[in-house]
Amino acid sequence: MNMNSYTNHYKIKVSIIGSNGIPAKYGGWETLVENIVSKLSSKFEVTVFCSSKIYKKKIAKYKNSYLNYISLKPNGFQSIIYDAISLYKSNKFADFTIILGVSGAIFIPFLKRSKNKLIINPDGLEWKRTKWNFLIQKFLKFSENIAIKFSDIIVSDNIEIKKYLLKEYSVNSKYIPYGFNHTQKVKISKDDIKKYEFLEKKYACKVCRIEPENNISMILEVFSQLDHTLVIIGNWMNSEYSFKLKNKYYSYKNIYLLDPIFEQHQLDLIRSNCHIYIHGHSAGGTNPSLVEAMGLGLPVIAFKSKFNISTTKSSCLFFQDKLELKKILVSLNEIELKNISKKLYLLAKNNYNWDQIADSYIDLIDDYFIK
Repeated sequence: MNMNSYTNHYKIKVSIIGSNGIPAKYGGWETLVENIVSKLSSKFEVTVFCSSKIYKKKIAKYKNSYLNYISLKPNGFQSIIYDAISLYKSNKFADFTIILGVSGAIFIPFLKRSKNKLIINPDGLEWKRTKWNFLIQKFLKFSENIAIKFSDIIVSDNIEIKKYLLKEYSVNSKYIPYGFNHTQKVKISKDDIKKYEFLEKKYACKVCRIEPENNISMILEVFSQLDHTLVIIGNWMNSEYSFKLKNKYYSYKNIYLLDPIFEQHQLDLIRSNCHIYIHGHSAGGTNPSLVEAMGLGLPVIAFKSKFNISTTKSSCLFFQDKLELKKILVSLNEIELKNISKKLYLLAKNNYNWDQIADSYIDLIDDYFIK
């Protein structure tokens, strides 16, 4: 396939699979698609595959992209079939398919068509997450292998992922990070304080899935020993792990365990007004919640993983265990926090811009023709 194959009036067809769908409700993949699809649709004919299990009300178009619905859940075991059916349908019309994640990759060798070029974003080493048992980890590693082997273009969202892919598969992937929305600090009203009493205090905030890799247990244990106020927004009823943590810590007066907040204004209200942002993720690539905290100009205290170091360019405070986190919290320096805020905001503004990210995906497709 080359540019000369197309007449001037032909519009390249691009489909995006692997996310819950759009409009984005919650989750990194959905937010990625939400923020790049307008620009992609201005140049290409774009179709986004969505789950009708999540989007009960089906709409035909959104941000000039077509929506194609699959009647399966996009997570858990069903995600494998969900991605496979999406790819099968995409093969019928698409010139390029952007695949987010590798859960359905085992079907790629059987479904791949030479006309449909595959762009894979494998995410952040999903197979290493301790929440999966041994067999699932092996399956996800195998899926990653298949995805890398049979794709035409590989995208890595973190420099450390790019290094891993080069070392593990001898693949020189294209680095395209995650972005942030330019949200301003939300003004607190009297009604807001009635709903969230902690808004009157200095508080630490964290938004995440309640999983072991995010070091929730460590963070809760440290804050339970201090007077500092902590607010964690997450899926507390999702697993035995999260349920036990909620039962153990919900009665602490300085700890607020909130369920997922899907209304953007409410989420921005809580995040943008926090004193510090705690990022405990130890796995994955460029984590969306970290980039968004940086974009809000929040001072970040992060778990010391190579992914977080890469994302923040070492410009925040880091901890590796309970003692280090506690030491940081009891010796917070306001001048240092302000300096961290400024550095992280400028870093996000210059490196994690959605327009630039959308342009990078467009360039991937354009450059493929020039080769």
